[in-house]
Amino acid sequence: MPGYLPRIADGDVESALRRRGAVLIEGVRGCGKTWTARRFARSEARLDDEGTLLLAASDPAAVLRGPAPRLLDEWQNAPPLWNRVRRECDDRPGRGHFILTGSATPRDDITRHTGTGRISRVLLRTMSLWETGHSSGTVSIRRLFDGETASCLPDETRGLREIAALICTGGWPQNLGQDEHEVLRSLGDYVNEVIRLDVPAANGVRFNPGAVQRLMLSIAHSISTEAKMAKLASDMSTDTMPSRNTVAAYLEALRRIFVVEDQPAWSVNLNSRATLRKEAKRHFVDPSLAAAMLRVTPDRLLSNHTVFGRLFESLTVRDLRIYSGADHGSVYHYRDNTGLESDAIIERTDGTWIAVEVKLNSGAASVDRAARSLLRLRNKVAPQRRDDLAALLIVTATGPAYCRPDGIQVAPITTLAP
Repeated sequence: MPGYLPRIADGDVESALRRRGAVLIEGVRGCGKTWTARRFARSEARLDDEGTLLLAASDPAAVLRGPAPRLLDEWQNAPPLWNRVRRECDDRPGRGHFILTGSATPRDDITRHTGTGRISRVLLRTMSLWETGHSSGTVSIRRLFDGETASCLPDETRGLREIAALICTGGWPQNLGQDEHEVLRSLGDYVNEVIRLDVPAANGVRFNPGAVQRLMLSIAHSISTEAKMAKLASDMSTDTMPSRNTVAAYLEALRRIFVVEDQPAWSVNLNSRATLRKEAKRHFVDPSLAAAMLRVTPDRLLSNHTVFGRLFESLTVRDLRIYSGADHGSVYHYRDNTGLESDAIIERTDGTWIAVEVKLNSGAASVDRAARSLLRLRNKVAPQRRDDLAALLIVTATGPAYCRPDGIQVAPITTLAP
C-alpha cells in the first residue's frame, strides 16, 4: 500500500487471518487501524458512513458481501454485525474472511464470549519510535532475551530536545512529518473531542465533560506513578468529592476507548520479607496525550526535568509494550514496601523476564544508581525466578549502548526495536 509504514502488529494480523475466520483490530482512535486493515483487506464497508449504517440495519448480509478479507471499519457502530460475522465464520469454509476495526468496546460487551474460536483480537497502539523511523533498531528486545549484548556509538543528532518533541507529538500516523506547532494544536483538539464526544459514546450515559477533563488532567499529573483512586477523586472534586464508583466509571469509559492503559504490578516470589505493592501505574496509551493535557511544549519540558522524566518513562513503557508484544510479552512494574522499584518488567509467557530502569539522564552517576537498584531486585527475587532472568536493562534518553562490567545493559530509547 503506497505510503504505508509497516507496523509491528502486521505480523499478528497476518497470523490471525491464517488461524481464524476473522480478526478484530482494536485500539485508540487515530492509531492507524484502518490503514493497517487495508493492507490486508480486498474489500471494505465503512460503518462510520450514514448510508452504510442504514444498510447494516436493513440488510446486514449485504454489508458482509464482498471479496475476502472484507473490512468492516468501526464495526461497533453496528453491534449486531458481530453475531452475523460469527455465523458467517461458522458457515464459510476456510479462514480469513473478515477484518473488523474498532476504537471502542461495545457497551453491552457482546464480544466477550461469542467470538471464541472464530475471531482473533489484535491490539494496535500508536507507533513506536522504531516504527516511525526515530530509532535505529540496533538493540533488539528479542535478542536481549536471547542473551546478546547492546553495543553502538551515541547518535549525536538526537538530543534531549528531540526526545521532548517525540514525547509531545506522539506516535500518531497522521501527524508524521507535520509541522510541530500544528501537531501540538491538533492534539489539543483531539483531547477535547475525547472529553466531549468519545467518553460519553463509550458508556452511553451522560458524563460531565468538566469531570472527564479533571480526571484526564489528574492522570497526566500522575503519569508513571501509582496514583490511587482517592487521589484521582480528590483531583476531580469541585464542591463535592465524587464517589469511588463514579471515578471507576469514568476510568472504565477511558479504557473502553483505549485512551488509558495502566501498567499493572508484577507478581513475583520474593526471597525476602518485603511486601509487594499491587497498585498499577497510570499511563495514557501515548504520552502525547498527557503532554496535551498539561499544555507542555518540548521547550517547556526541557525546563522541568521532573515532568520530563515521568513522560519519558511513559514513552519508554509505550515502546516496550509494542516491542515485547511481538513475542507475546507483557510489561509490568515492580515496587515493594522497602522502596525498591523497577520502572518496567518485561515478562514473556514462558516466564523469562527483563527488569528495566528508565533514566532521562545518561550520566555515570544516574546509570550507577539505576544499576544498584536492578542488582538489588535481582538478589531479592526467589532463586527460581532468578533463573528466568534474561537481562537487566537501563534505558536512557541519549548516549551510547553498551554492556557494563556487571552485565547490565544500557541503551538509549532511540536504539530499541522488537
